[in-house]
Amino acid sequence: MLRASVRGWQPGRLRSLLMSVFLLGGLLAALGGTEGPSAAPPKGDAKDAKTKDKGAKEAGVKWPDPIKLTLTAKNDEELSSLSDTVSRINKLSAEKWKENNIVPSRYADDYEFVRRASLDIIGRIAKPEEIDVFLKDPKETRRSKLIERLLDSDEYPRHWANLWANWLLSRSGVFGRGTYHEYLTTWLEDQIGQNKSYASMVKSLLTASGENNDTAKGAASNFILAHVGENVPRDHRGEEGQFQMVPLTSRITRIFLGTQVQCAQCHDHPFYSNIKQEHFWGVNAFLRQVVREGQPPQMGNRMMAFGKLTLKDDESVAKDALVYFEKRNGVILTARAEFLPSGEEKHGAQMPAGTKGVERREKLADYVIEHPQFPKAIVNRMWGVFFGRGFVNPIDDFNDQNQPSNPELLDELASTFKNYNYDQKKLIRWICNSNPYNLSCVANKTNDKPEHEALFSRMIMKAMSPEQLFESLMVATKAEAAESKTGKKDLKDKWLGNLISNFGDDEGNEVNFNGTVVQALLMMNGKDINDAISRKDKGTVALAVEAGTRARAEKVAITYMFKCALNREPTKKELDTIVPQFAFRNRGLGMNDIRNPNRRYEDLFWALLNSNEFILNH
Repeated sequence: MLRASVRGWQPGRLRSLLMSVFLLGGLLAALGGTEGPSAAPPKGDAKDAKTKDKGAKEAGVKWPDPIKLTLTAKNDEELSSLSDTVSRINKLSAEKWKENNIVPSRYADDYEFVRRASLDIIGRIAKPEEIDVFLKDPKETRRSKLIERLLDSDEYPRHWANLWANWLLSRSGVFGRGTYHEYLTTWLEDQIGQNKSYASMVKSLLTASGENNDTAKGAASNFILAHVGENVPRDHRGEEGQFQMVPLTSRITRIFLGTQVQCAQCHDHPFYSNIKQEHFWGVNAFLRQVVREGQPPQMGNRMMAFGKLTLKDDESVAKDALVYFEKRNGVILTARAEFLPSGEEKHGAQMPAGTKGVERREKLADYVIEHPQFPKAIVNRMWGVFFGRGFVNPIDDFNDQNQPSNPELLDELASTFKNYNYDQKKLIRWICNSNPYNLSCVANKTNDKPEHEALFSRMIMKAMSPEQLFESLMVATKAEAAESKTGKKDLKDKWLGNLISNFGDDEGNEVNFNGTVVQALLMMNGKDINDAISRKDKGTVALAVEAGTRARAEKVAITYMFKCALNREPTKKELDTIVPQFAFRNRGLGMNDIRNPNRRYEDLFWALLNSNEFILNH
């Protein structure tokens, strides 16, 4: 109704159709509810079965039937590592559920899985033809084969490059969108496309030098250039360097170690007993010989050109690697280049005497990668991408008072990931082939509380990111503007500019873009969306109507639109609700209906695209 009104259409008899479609939101309401008994507990010894069934019996639910999944890989060695690691994930997850008297949710069906895995691995919903290929594979191997196809897709490195660019540069400021952001994204896409080791990628980011428009190498310097912070007063630069490097100090430890040391900039860390104020400035001291040539555009002046920037190290400044800092009582102290301590240690690794220039950042990179928090932080971050939260949440805030919900599983995955040379594709395979990832988001009586989310006995519903939403809309509607590379880029820039400016946070850090009334209005009534829906040739509605006409069955057209928008077929109840509403076409059609006989299909498709089921990743 809203779409028709905004476009100047009279809702007329289509009111019933749209109201019926909006009632389909009951599906998502059900997803947030509980489910009844499902199946017998998994096999095990009698003691285990009793333990597993205790919480289940008290709540009146049963353990779900294990799904028969056969893992696939490119060779026997890959299959062995995959099988071993997935088995450990499943075992340690199940132990934590039993310990807390939790019964896991039922397993997601194939339609739920293909949509979820597509969104998470390549950043968009599946296409109908991709769903068909998936369903033609043998039931036992289709999920594992899908994961491999998605990881082999050109869209995999593109999606993860966008994710990493946003994490590294944020969504705001001069580096948050625009030319510099694109330089780094291109470099990241190449690294991820080659499946470079995560440790290697991090070292390249921390030691990058050169021109920031050199997408083969120097573009990695955009990470450091984005966070140099305030200029040091000119008369102190010989001793302290060109920039204070405060934002970069915080960003390095937050992203790569999951530790928010900005809390220790002005005082000892309140939640990490062994991180003191001098440790913040000790890390900062590694960075003081970094210099920048060139000037980025000023904030708020996007008309100013994104000129070339060059990152170098000036060995003639900050020779002593000494930083002055002020205690809360006003006392001025000095800190020498020293990395963060680990465990109960009071001091971290110190920079060797005589280290200068880029060698300082090379030592810093080595200390970051060798720190015990390094593998834990990336595993926790990646787990958070796939499950909506990490073992530690927020994902970048490990501290003494914020302990992991399943420390055994986090330690196991971190150790295995490090042992396999930080292979990012392996980590994704392990996660996506595991039992927790295959579970439904529908809760039962044992896992329906917010505190249960930390144990991953059901999938957590996640709002799509702006990029996922854009890519999914382009796929669902087969938008004409997205058919050329230039057209799609222009449309995406416009879309993200509108959405992020309206719904991003001030710092752009891992924003949750939760659906709001304003966001829904922006989606529902945007000209680009309506143009794509109303397209007369290759658009989804036109193709659906053509298929329905050939089959002489409206449900064929309706089914095609459901697969395009929601990646599933309509239920019998949904068809029984929708198809009769289309009978209004034979009862006193108005002039608008005569001019556009596809209008009822357009309205149905529009309603599907604006449903919670489309906007949420579940």
